[in-house]
Amino acid sequence: MVVNTSKREKKEKYDQKLCRLLDEYSQVLIVAADNVGSTQMQNIRKGLRGESVVLMGKNTMMKRSIRLHAENTNNEAIRNLIPLLVGNVGLIFTKGDLKEVREEVAKYKVGAPARVGLIAPIDVVVPPGNTGLDPSQTSFFQVLNIPTKINKGTVEIITPVELIKKGDKVGSSEAALLSKLGIRPFSYGLVVLSVYDSGSVFSPEVLDLTEDDLVEKFANGVSMAASLSLAISYPTLAAAPHMFVNAYKNALAVAVASDYSFPQAEKVKEYLKDPSKFAVAVAAAAPASGAANQEKVEEREEPKELVEESEEEDLVAGLFD
Repeated sequence: MVVNTSKREKKEKYDQKLCRLLDEYSQVLIVAADNVGSTQMQNIRKGLRGESVVLMGKNTMMKRSIRLHAENTNNEAIRNLIPLLVGNVGLIFTKGDLKEVREEVAKYKVGAPARVGLIAPIDVVVPPGNTGLDPSQTSFFQVLNIPTKINKGTVEIITPVELIKKGDKVGSSEAALLSKLGIRPFSYGLVVLSVYDSGSVFSPEVLDLTEDDLVEKFANGVSMAASLSLAISYPTLAAAPHMFVNAYKNALAVAVASDYSFPQAEKVKEYLKDPSKFAVAVAAAAPASGAANQEKVEEREEPKELVEESEEEDLVAGLFD
């Protein structure tokens, strides 16, 4: 009876701790903890101490606490954590920069030998070179079809060999050979699987995006929206400037081809009536640009009329491309 009471108290304390963390923190990293030892976990906790808290536990217990807390607080957003609690996972509650916290967690990976029956997380390639083993050890290499030769009384691997492929189980021969060669091919630590931020859940790869990447993606999205709007003649904020410019070009083309005119077309028609004005504008712009190159120290502003003429010249040229 005492044992049951102790278990109940532990569950209640765990539930209180999880609920307190859910109230205090709005950012959570969901991490996989496969093959992470207790000493390694302690080092991770110490490294994150101050702005982050690592919480491990049974998935069923965490899911239950999250459901009850969502009902009690009417915070339905935290329910998004429940589908992420699959496998051997834990939660890192943090108030710091998510990218920096993930990088800090990645520092605590430790090397591990290839144990028999373990699923290889990466490809394992044995490099060529002298192994330091005596010729009596060649049987290991022959079983694994690794080309070798005897050099100065030791076994030497001739070419690199892909010993284990990612996703395959480690066999006894592979594990024995890697152990003899002193190769610890695998490394384990907490791996960030998902990120929870104020109700939103996204992949950790999003943390690698820079401001330039976001601006580029936004610009591409605006460009695609504008192209689609123009193609189907549907007005949107992205396409509106292009629609106005295209409409102005069409109206200007009509004015140039007929006697119809409007104020914005007058100067264009004057240029077309007297092409020599183009040469005058170019000649006036050349000395100004030459003087600007000679006087780089002193900033100069081109005359307003010249700027207007240059812009109008570009506009007219663009109409007949």
